[in-house]
Amino acid sequence: MTAFSSLSLSLCNYSVSNAMTAIATASLLSLPISLCRSSKLSSKKGVRGSSGVFAVYGEEGGLVEKKSSWGPLFDVVDPRPIAPQCKGKFLDVNQALEVARFDIQYLDWASSQDVLAIMLLHEKVVEVLNPLAREYKSIGTMKKELAVLQEELAEAHKQVHISEARVVASLDKLAYMEALINDRLLQDRSTTESDEASAALSTSTQSLDMVKRKVPHKSLDVSGPVKVYHPNLKNFWYPVAFSVDLKDDTMVPIECFEEPWVIFRGKDGHPGCVQNTCAHRACPLHLGSVNEGRIQCPYHGWEYSTDGKCEKMPSTRLLDVRIKSLLCFEQEGMIWIWPGDDPPAATIPSLQPPSGFVIHAEIVMELPVEHGLLLDNLLDLAHAPFTHTSTFAKGWAVPSLVKFLTPASGLQGHWDPYPIDMEFRPPCMVISTIGISKPGKLEGQSTQQCSTHLHQLHVCLPSSRQKTRLLYRMSLDFAPVLKHIPFMQYLWRHFAEKVLNEDLRLVIGQQERMIDGANVWNWPVTYDKLGVRYRLWRDALERGAKQLPFTK
Repeated sequence: MTAFSSLSLSLCNYSVSNAMTAIATASLLSLPISLCRSSKLSSKKGVRGSSGVFAVYGEEGGLVEKKSSWGPLFDVVDPRPIAPQCKGKFLDVNQALEVARFDIQYLDWASSQDVLAIMLLHEKVVEVLNPLAREYKSIGTMKKELAVLQEELAEAHKQVHISEARVVASLDKLAYMEALINDRLLQDRSTTESDEASAALSTSTQSLDMVKRKVPHKSLDVSGPVKVYHPNLKNFWYPVAFSVDLKDDTMVPIECFEEPWVIFRGKDGHPGCVQNTCAHRACPLHLGSVNEGRIQCPYHGWEYSTDGKCEKMPSTRLLDVRIKSLLCFEQEGMIWIWPGDDPPAATIPSLQPPSGFVIHAEIVMELPVEHGLLLDNLLDLAHAPFTHTSTFAKGWAVPSLVKFLTPASGLQGHWDPYPIDMEFRPPCMVISTIGISKPGKLEGQSTQQCSTHLHQLHVCLPSSRQKTRLLYRMSLDFAPVLKHIPFMQYLWRHFAEKVLNEDLRLVIGQQERMIDGANVWNWPVTYDKLGVRYRLWRDALERGAKQLPFTK
């Protein structure tokens, strides 16, 4: 059974006034209601500065002509005679929605016809096996008829599964449209606020308070001094150090959520995390040393185990003294802690690179910016051709349109037109895979088209409200010999610092403006999607939402 229509909706550049509705209704709405391939679309010559939806219809023959008692049960109106004739036309938003409505009606009708076909074929089988018919037909004839009917039934069942898949795919595409609408609302609200404020100020300069009351509150406002971190943000496993940096006789001091901690290995070699403050005179413990699996204060020699218990007090009587400690585990080359008050999650997430990748560099940096601003920067690739002109994006062309494409619900996706996959993984990790052909060069339109890849992990630990501890891991699925070149790690660090410095001067400037009251998310656009979703996720977490957005 062939299909009736194949609706292929493609986007061109849309006028500014219709941008929101065009993206919400036309982006990637390809309702799969055909078994045949969708017709290839080409840009219409001479069309610039506007866009619409391009629709193409195919034809098919009738499904089932035989009348049956089953017919009334599947009596769904055939929408084909009243379907809009849109072949070769550019459609506006309302017309596109009308076409989509008819396509969904067609899916309903076609599915009914598929099921009806199966019912009629079953009736034919009953007729062939009718005892009265056996008097007039030979066994060989009946076998042939049954074989033909068996093939037709198999094909009909296959068609029902295809119809099911087409309906599911259509619903997924509509859900994706809904997500696009939600993501665009922030921008349009900002636009509405700006227009309302301008109109009010032009009519009267003495009604400023009234204007402020009329303008609705922004949905995404990140301005003013950074607030104290919400306790809900602490209830996650946080990677705080690489295992290679924690030797048996070394300590790693860190800050996490405004509190000082120190990590060291106990007698059993397992890591521990204790408060970096001696209980005696508040001396920083990391200034001391590790003695037989205990951290020794340099002031009076008090020694603490990984659970925070003071096990040795030279020159005095031993008292029951403890300092605060955190749950601390080691997994896949990283040290993790749980700084929250809630019971810890049962499992620690994996941050290992995909199969086939080899880790080439693990770098730790302390950066003078709030971790949310750094995450905003890492989740934004559209700035690369303008910011990183002397490092990895040197020579990148500036495309006319940059988009970040995500599933209907999720914190991951891929960049268009760059061959880069990216994901925000709660609470503070950014994972990306970049397809490359040679250093600094992009290849293909997706990572699947690329033969070699760079995989990156960025962990942005919130040290304080204006400081971030960054853990960076770089992996490659090519050139394994680079890992064995002497001093190569210093070259990787130099390059990573150079790239980060290109960002830092901008993000530090943002932070200064934000503290003075500027909103760093004042005007979100299409390529800000992943950053916006991170902010919406974080806002919902801090509000205590039962179901966090964009998460499974």
